[in-house]
Amino acid sequence: MRVQALFDALETRLTARPARTFEWRGRALREAAVLVPLFEREGVPHVVFTRRPATLRTHAGQYAFPGGGQEARDVTPLETALRETEEELGISRTHVRVLGLLDETPTTSAYRIRPYVGVIPGDGRYAPNPTEVDLVLEVPLVRLMDPAILRVERHTWEGMEHDVHFYTHGEHVIWGATGRILRNFLQFVVEVPGIQGLLDAPLPAGR
Repeated sequence: MRVQALFDALETRLTARPARTFEWRGRALREAAVLVPLFEREGVPHVVFTRRPATLRTHAGQYAFPGGGQEARDVTPLETALRETEEELGISRTHVRVLGLLDETPTTSAYRIRPYVGVIPGDGRYAPNPTEVDLVLEVPLVRLMDPAILRVERHTWEGMEHDVHFYTHGEHVIWGATGRILRNFLQFVVEVPGIQGLLDAPLPAGR
């Protein structure tokens, strides 16, 4: 399987079924959207994350997908995800191929996140906004699918138990809402026919 075929298969699967929605009984949720950015480089599919600056008041130093709260100027949640990607990473929305929508994900700060999956250029030409991003992290998809990097802990929040997924790549730990979105995305990837052949291909040196 080639990487382009993987992207095509993901698009087919994501558009073939409606994303699951989420309602929090007794609580109004604010709307947010993110982009799960994918790209190909040297025949290897990658996923892009951003790290929030340590100076921020909330979620400082945590890893995320580009995105944020829906603003009045955003007609749709997709516009939110694309606008935020452009503002945070300097990637024009015209250069994003949107593959589809993952399941809605709630946050402990009372947001409902709509995660869109999209393909961006693989040239690495980012223009990070320093007030929102202090690191752009590119991770080969095969690394994220390695069970050895995943740790699951059982946490209790507001009287309810839930699993928290931690993905460790070198010194980087991805968790929280981003970890839940990543888990949902990887569940789609693993179901793509022929994916194992692509993941078994050797990575370029240094990856």
